[in-house]
Amino acid sequence: MGAACFALNALRTHFPPMNASETPDPAASNADRERRGLWLGLVGVAVFAATLPMTRLAVGDASAPALSPIFVTAGRAAFAAVLSAIYLAAVGARWPNARQRRLLFVSACGTVIGFPLFLALALRSVDAMHAAVVTGLLPLATAVAAAVRFRQRPSTGFWIAAVAGAALVVAFAAWKGAGTLTAADGWLFASMSSAAIGYVAGAELAAEMPGERVVSWVLVLSAPLTVPLAWTFWPAAAVPLSAWAGFAYVTVFSMWLGFFAWYRALAEGGAVRVSQIQLVQPFLAMVFAVPLLGERLDPAAIAFAAAVVATVFIGRSMPAGRPAAIIAAPEASRATPR
Repeated sequence: MGAACFALNALRTHFPPMNASETPDPAASNADRERRGLWLGLVGVAVFAATLPMTRLAVGDASAPALSPIFVTAGRAAFAAVLSAIYLAAVGARWPNARQRRLLFVSACGTVIGFPLFLALALRSVDAMHAAVVTGLLPLATAVAAAVRFRQRPSTGFWIAAVAGAALVVAFAAWKGAGTLTAADGWLFASMSSAAIGYVAGAELAAEMPGERVVSWVLVLSAPLTVPLAWTFWPAAAVPLSAWAGFAYVTVFSMWLGFFAWYRALAEGGAVRVSQIQLVQPFLAMVFAVPLLGERLDPAAIAFAAAVVATVFIGRSMPAGRPAAIIAAPEASRATPR
């Protein structure tokens, strides 16, 4: 808990909450906001990159299972909901209105339930490095979901770069599966689709309330489901301390603090462009897997990851367009949270 409080204070110091009533600084150009969003996105991605090896530590593998995937999914959200409730009470956040609650529900289905559950199921069968490369599809999935939701029209060059990165990921997964995709890859694709939808719903909310409140409300409103599930699937037998360490990380950082920076990034820099920062996540996840899991860096995996990362820098220089007004909400609803 002490580490969580330290990290929370650091984030609040560097990224103080923005109130919905604040008016943007006229001196801050769109380029400044986008640059700030990209840096915040990189912070979030660095936090999320350790999620794969930490989840693998938590659930174990098929030969030596530890915590169950359902417990890891529900438990991390349940404990993070307690931290969220404390935070929301401390800042005096108002109860979300009906429209915001609908978006919070969508975000919860994607980021609290779908993504972690499908990811945990996949990591029982594949190593973290394999999962790291396959989840490189997440930026494309997020970009597509954001472009559709926000009626944004990225340039052809942007899409070519994004699809090229995604094609490299699919080729890697098929190659590792001896020419076919495995059931675990199916779980990974499902986890990415869930996350993309959840991210976009969160990005829409982050345009009208601070990102840290978005994720906190998502977790608090999910508590009636996650707390009973966590209690029901609490491990009956002893599990290794390393599994609890992995669970603690995905609870405090992956499920909560990482989103403080990530949702702010999506609102500042635009979901379509900022989502592409996640293309560096596979490489970071592979690096983290070496000391955490004792996995060896696979030269082929590194080559694929490096090629995928290269598409980030190509896509970064391509016009991504601007949202056609982030799904305009009535002014009354935008002024509700504080």
